[in-house]
Amino acid sequence: MPIHSRSDETPVVVFDPTLEISPFTLYKRLRDGVATRLIDVRPDPGSLELAGSVPLSQALEDSEDGEPVVLFDDDGTIALDHARRMQAEGRPFVKALFGGLELYEFSLDPEVVGSDTFLIRRDRPTAT
Repeated sequence: MPIHSRSDETPVVVFDPTLEISPFTLYKRLRDGVATRLIDVRPDPGSLELAGSVPLSQALEDSEDGEPVVLFDDDGTIALDHARRMQAEGRPFVKALFGGLELYEFSLDPEVVGSDTFLIRRDRPTAT
């Protein structure tokens, strides 16, 4: 998620709807059953993931041309870089999850949207 600064150095977060999808819009798509390919672009899986997602290594192998594709990572930065590249390669249907899983989890209060937020929490092994 790109951050720019004003002249007074106040940070401003910029949402680009041509490259990104908001957490709530993605949630609504998933809730409504809209076919959406979810791709995890993180090099290593984290403690959170989206139900039905696949790793980048399997990314577009079996996705249908034109099917909406949403790339995600923890904070949205890696996914945004991938979305830019893929769109430049002629895939305008690819978008990055704005703010990544961190903003997705923060934005979707289960008391408001219900218990199924499509997030899966994984226990990460601890180092010994």
